[in-house]
Amino acid sequence: QVQLVESGGGLVQPGGSLRLSCAASGFTFSIYIMAWYRQAPGKEREFVARIFPVGGSTDYAGSVKGRFTISRDNAKSTVYLQMNSLKPEDTAVYYCSAPTIGKWGQGTQVTVSS
Repeated sequence: QVQLVESGGGLVQPGGSLRLSCAASGFTFSIYIMAWYRQAPGKEREFVARIFPVGGSTDYAGSVKGRFTISRDNAKSTVYLQMNSLKPEDTAVYYCSAPTIGKWGQGTQVTVSS
């Protein structure tokens, strides 16, 4: 059974940092693209970042490029999202995904507010 379990969300002040984690199980993590998406209140879910299984190449949404870093540890079947210089507009539920197999986590709330 495929499972993606996010953690690390919370409340942070503007300019602060958070690190999200997503622990995967039930599939061969090391051979799949992993991604983070987010959904803000009243908005559609949007792409944030992805990381390829071989070589670790990454892509980012323009709104987070230079501030967020996606990484993976294949030995731990875990993908991370380091978020720096957070802004109020980054407030959303963040979802981990294995997009090529259509799997999603339950989401973790990130709130950026003073």
